[in-house]
Amino acid sequence: MRKKLHGLYAITDSQLMPENRFQQQLVEALEGGASIIQYRDKRSHAEKRLQQATLLHHLCQQYQALLIINDDIELCLAVHADGVHLGQDDTSINDARTQLGNQAIIGASCYNQYSLAEKAVHAGADYIAFGAVFPSPTKPDAVMAELTLIKKARKQLNIAVCAIGGITVDNAIQPIAAGADMIAVINSLFNQADIRKTAHNITKLFYDA
Repeated sequence: MRKKLHGLYAITDSQLMPENRFQQQLVEALEGGASIIQYRDKRSHAEKRLQQATLLHHLCQQYQALLIINDDIELCLAVHADGVHLGQDDTSINDARTQLGNQAIIGASCYNQYSLAEKAVHAGADYIAFGAVFPSPTKPDAVMAELTLIKKARKQLNIAVCAIGGITVDNAIQPIAAGADMIAVINSLFNQADIRKTAHNITKLFYDA
């Protein structure tokens, strides 16, 4: 499992990805090397979410990438996604596991709290996410998470670790060097003129570190 949970983790954003460019932007990210895509859209109606998630499922299969759905177990089941990502106030890891089964990937946001990471591991999560590791334009009010949390988790917890928040091509090497298995990006990928090149440059850092 851990081998799959590695590399560039791209998260969709309805404001940065208009419907007429949604597919092309995702193709560019996948061609650039994104190994995981999280579909995150809490604003659109159910029909649009189903259409986009279904399209994304086909693209991820084509490019051999993982598809994670943000906090929507029903949608995850409907499109046969690989798993879900849960926040502190979302469905519990135990409930998600019961509904999705043992093969599903379940990720958990731990913000800047190591205790949440320990609880997530105990509950059976497949990966944890710390952030924001840098100031984030997507979530300017997000709590800040020190890179030492990543180092501690890699040393003490047997689980894949994702870093998120304000990560760019220029600073991504820092959380990677701290031990992050995955780098989650939104604005610094889908708000770029050349998404494919940006994805490639971030992916390359994992092999240069």
